[in-house]
Amino acid sequence: MLKFLERIKHWHLIAYILLAYDLVTVILSYFLALWLRFDCRYTHIQHPYLEMYSSAIIPFALFTVVIYWLLGLYRSIWRFASFFELKRLIYATLITFAANVVVVTTLVYRMPISYYVFGIGFQFFFAVMIRFSYRFVLLLRTTQNVALQDEKKVLLIGAGAAGRMILRDVNFVEGGAQSNSKIVAIIDDNENKWGRYIDGVEVIGGRDKILKAVEEYGIEEIFIAIASLSPREKRNLINICQQTDCKIKQLPNMYAEKAGVISAGNLQNITIEDVLGRDPISLHQEDVAEQIQGKVVLVTGGGGSIGSELCRQIAKYQPKQLIIFDVYENNAYDIQLELKKKYPYLNLVTLIGSVRDARRIESVFETYRPNICYHAAAHKHVPLMEDSPCEAIKNNAVGTYKTAYAAMKFGCDRFVLISTDKAVNPTNVMGATKRICEMIIQTFDHMVSTHQEDKLPCLITHHVGEKEFQPGHVEAGSAHTEYVAVRFGNVLGSNGSVVPLFKKQIAEGGPVTLTHKDIIRYFMTIPEAVSLVLKAGANASGGEIFVLDMGEPVKILDLARNMIELAGLRPDIDIEIKEIGLRPGEKLYEEKLMSEEGLKETENHMIHVAEPIKFDSEEFIRQLHDLMGLAYANEAVETVQKIRETVVTFRG
Repeated sequence: MLKFLERIKHWHLIAYILLAYDLVTVILSYFLALWLRFDCRYTHIQHPYLEMYSSAIIPFALFTVVIYWLLGLYRSIWRFASFFELKRLIYATLITFAANVVVVTTLVYRMPISYYVFGIGFQFFFAVMIRFSYRFVLLLRTTQNVALQDEKKVLLIGAGAAGRMILRDVNFVEGGAQSNSKIVAIIDDNENKWGRYIDGVEVIGGRDKILKAVEEYGIEEIFIAIASLSPREKRNLINICQQTDCKIKQLPNMYAEKAGVISAGNLQNITIEDVLGRDPISLHQEDVAEQIQGKVVLVTGGGGSIGSELCRQIAKYQPKQLIIFDVYENNAYDIQLELKKKYPYLNLVTLIGSVRDARRIESVFETYRPNICYHAAAHKHVPLMEDSPCEAIKNNAVGTYKTAYAAMKFGCDRFVLISTDKAVNPTNVMGATKRICEMIIQTFDHMVSTHQEDKLPCLITHHVGEKEFQPGHVEAGSAHTEYVAVRFGNVLGSNGSVVPLFKKQIAEGGPVTLTHKDIIRYFMTIPEAVSLVLKAGANASGGEIFVLDMGEPVKILDLARNMIELAGLRPDIDIEIKEIGLRPGEKLYEEKLMSEEGLKETENHMIHVAEPIKFDSEEFIRQLHDLMGLAYANEAVETVQKIRETVVTFRG
């Protein structure tokens, strides 16, 4: 007998016990119903009713447990009993009730109505009691165990479906992601919910009660469980929460429409992008899709921060072929793997090479004949380029020239240069070289539009001499490439930007270093910037310098303080903020355009067009020849001096 019991699975044993319990309680339920009908006196029960009960109750009880079995009520894990199990119990009770009424009344004997009413009530009560009492006892024990622990008191913001799931996961699931926390109060802006309770926790008011609640309840953490917040609403809410010393966590937007998978484990720390983020830009991308769909698109620097995001967004518009061109093989490999996984049918080509190598870049254009080229390859680190001005010229200026020439030579329809606001009145070598890149684009567009492309020199060798810097082999009037530049500021999270640096310094315990307490910068998220680049490129007609609206400028000191607070630390107490002085060529603030340039509106309020500054293209080509000669001779001092002569707005 013992061996037989050992072979029975644990859940089978529970099922058999429940089955026996149900048989007994069904029999008992209808006896109690009969007993109540006759004033709780057994001797008052009429013999025909008692006889009918005795003959019908056993078959009915067996029928009931069969229905329970068919509806899966003996296979549920009752410690996790929920509305699903309750719904099954209701169905089973209604089915057995209907069968009892029909069969007994028509085939056996007419019974009092109260017999059926009381009987079904007792049957449902006993079935629910045994099953849900187990869950109730477990929840009670969990609550008591949590109360004995050193729990963190949490303020929950959001009393909707997502908030309720987070509440249950935190307060009632033992061993969960936030098992050492307890939600003690709820905030919601819906006045109809104020003063009401969700699973025993009161909704105490709107967001104006956050600071008071933190003080009254001794709150240590704040959970934001409103997945559908817009960036602006989220920023306003976070700003209120940051006035406390609480650690803040949020539910990411990706869960806005996936209520079924929400749990406390989905909560994430607030990021600096959440603090600085703007409302999503509403763009009509039909023209972008029309420009890219079915076209061959080349992205130089395709493995970098901007280049890789360009590839991601271009891929979704179904180009005929997407070519990633980068000198860094690891970056190119990473974005290649990502795109192949997400877009398995994308015709993707990944090529390694440098834009400084004219033969390599021309072979790419000749082989693949791209319709559109997004030129994102560039050196962009300001301090490093101050120490290596010749390399800045070789990569930024020469690389842009050679790529632009290849685009013209092999019939590329559009060439889009990724520029920077550091090109405006530059105070450093990097910014000045990007201004030269803009001038190169303007020169190419002017020469092509006036059918003088045969006067543009073709560079093949690394050594720059008179022989190598001669007019190329493009016939006048044969080219049709449109050249444009898109200028924007800092992007959050890009390689080498201040945000990753601050994160690293905070993780190491500080100090967080900034060059000047009054320095300000414009910031934009990478996807936002790239979507505007694509939009601007689609609307270009040639020769424009597009300027993106970067929003409100951000004080870097405030950025540092925000990032320290988001890490749950206190600025100047837990983490020191240290001012180290402006680096060579660094500005206190960036400018969007030069005084000579005038902004013109476009159909999109986020994109403006700068009126290009006029200059002598032929004189610029001669200056570029001298500049390239100095750079390839590695004459750093002379190179910087020549940059000043070429870029008249350079103040470095």
